[in-house]
Amino acid sequence: MLKLGWLGHAAAVFPALFAGETMRRVLLVGYDPDTVDFSDPALPPGMTAAKIHAGVQVALKQMADRGWEADVCFIRPDQTAGPTVEHQLAAKPYECVVVGAGVRLPPKRLAIFEAVINAIHKAAPTAVIAFNTRPEDSADAAGRWLLQGSPGCQG
Repeated sequence: MLKLGWLGHAAAVFPALFAGETMRRVLLVGYDPDTVDFSDPALPPGMTAAKIHAGVQVALKQMADRGWEADVCFIRPDQTAGPTVEHQLAAKPYECVVVGAGVRLPPKRLAIFEAVINAIHKAAPTAVIAFNTRPEDSADAAGRWLLQGSPGCQG
């Protein structure tokens, strides 16, 4: 007997929804802009909460234009970061997780970056992980992995 798994079963039951390529799902992970210390020299100069919000909107539109579903997971720079990411990843399956530059760049936040990466690895072990340089290049970051058919993603 052929075992389809949940996605194969869903495709068999709802073929119209799965005609052609399945929907890609991407999670953007970044600090809540209201918690960012913009004076940190590790961050891009001139970055503001407004620019982050605007950049996230650009990224979400770019992903929608590519036919991808995207969600945003804002975290706080504290011990809740890892559990927040795990909780979001438990809500639905994601093929790719894009981690924002603000999470990975500041050396003083290395432990939080590690907690986020380990939360992704634990909660979504087949998802690819990508890194942006600013919010508005998140779609390109995800595309580097989603479009090449890497493990966990069918490109």
